[in-house]
Amino acid sequence: MFVVEMEGITKRFGAFVANDGIDLRVKRGEIHALLGENGAGKSTLMNILFGLYQPDEGSIKINGKPVTISDPNEAVRLGIGMVHQHFMLVEPFTVTENIILGKEPRRLGFLDLKRAEEEVRRLSEQYGLQVDPRAKIRDISVGMQQRVEILKTLYRGADILILDEPTAVLTPQEIDELIEIMKRLVREGKTIIFITHKLKEIMRACDTVTVIRRGKMIDSLPVSETDESRLAALMVGRDVSFTVEKAPSQAEKAVLEVEGLVVKDNRGLDAVRGLDLEVRAGEIVGIAGVDGNGQSELLEAITGLRRVEAGVVRLNGKDVTNRKTRDILRRGVGHIPEDRQKRGLVLDFSVGENMALITYDQSPFARGIRLRYPEIFAHARRLIEQFDVRTPDERTAARALSGGNQQKVVIAREVDRDPDLLIAAQPTRGLDVGAIEFIHRRLIEQRDKGKAVLLISLDLDEIMKLSDRIAIICEGKIVGWVDPETVTEEELGLMMAGGKGEGAKS
Repeated sequence: MFVVEMEGITKRFGAFVANDGIDLRVKRGEIHALLGENGAGKSTLMNILFGLYQPDEGSIKINGKPVTISDPNEAVRLGIGMVHQHFMLVEPFTVTENIILGKEPRRLGFLDLKRAEEEVRRLSEQYGLQVDPRAKIRDISVGMQQRVEILKTLYRGADILILDEPTAVLTPQEIDELIEIMKRLVREGKTIIFITHKLKEIMRACDTVTVIRRGKMIDSLPVSETDESRLAALMVGRDVSFTVEKAPSQAEKAVLEVEGLVVKDNRGLDAVRGLDLEVRAGEIVGIAGVDGNGQSELLEAITGLRRVEAGVVRLNGKDVTNRKTRDILRRGVGHIPEDRQKRGLVLDFSVGENMALITYDQSPFARGIRLRYPEIFAHARRLIEQFDVRTPDERTAARALSGGNQQKVVIAREVDRDPDLLIAAQPTRGLDVGAIEFIHRRLIEQRDKGKAVLLISLDLDEIMKLSDRIAIICEGKIVGWVDPETVTEEELGLMMAGGKGEGAKS
């Protein structure tokens, strides 16, 4: 029995065809992966199923009955819930207040918060979500916030859950936990549509996979009858290499020197504690660590986004400690931030404007105080083609792009500036395998041109493939250095957790 049948779905945005006659059939009680490149049309198709968009052509059946899903309220009435890639939570509110928002239980005309908390606790226990109903959203982890979003759909009675790129911002441990939650939801009678481009997660978690490429449905098949290589080829239309080819590093002079760095977090506690770090021209230094061990504060201190309490940061031998971010970037630093929406883009600016965000007041983009938009947009068109950014045009607002294509805009801007030091924090977060292959190649190219690259990633596979040296960070300190050619993932994981590995300091 199919719980969802979408037939011939077409959706246009002006001349751009996001969905082109797509068919999708989802069986009851399965985890069904919707796989595709960044900008392939996955989220658009699911936004149609959730009533956020109306199809230009095609039809939808839910549980065998033809339906018109005019808005999200109608989708909820039909038992459809959606957890969006970027969470829609009110940070000062509690978990319970967020979950019941718009559907508050009342007693004698007043909000019955006690009953609401009891219902949230019951749902949390039933599905193994382990969420504290009274916790404030701003005080809980990203993984826990995602569980709150799932609880919001369950509280509204959803039987069909759409999870849009749910693992994009999770740690490896949180991904494992989410997969277990998904399997438990299915055992409890739910059906899950899992939008993703991560092949390992499809192989681990899903029953069926439907592949979309450039707005068209390519194939739908049982996961048990395929493998990662075949899925990658179906997704991008060519064979994809899962290995990174690179020559031995020819490291030269130090470009970045960090000595005795002390940086506080938002609570006023030491997040970075007397840290020393050196990155040389012609090498990629990877920083491996469990999330929350000072990585974010370290990068923000280096780039001028957070105050240094003690210690020194040198760039090409010159002290840049506590200088303004603009000054640091213009001294030869490129920064791919871990949060593209908060730190990397002005979402309401166009793609073209975002690609000139660092150099907008310099020639050829400005003459005096006047911006030269023909040059800005010509520059953007070149980068859009070079980095395969899926956008209707360079004038489109960055907000309208998929998460992966927003990431490509940031990477294109920073790499094109050809900085002496490129800081890449989670550079491939939210990207598909084809884009990951491309970005890895560009990082290696920067290194081979004699540039210094500082890589921070929660993906150990990425750290081990790209790095020439790996620094392990734990509780705000570099606790060891290892050679990626000889260290194992197990040794690396042990050192990241504060244990003693085999790596020697270098």
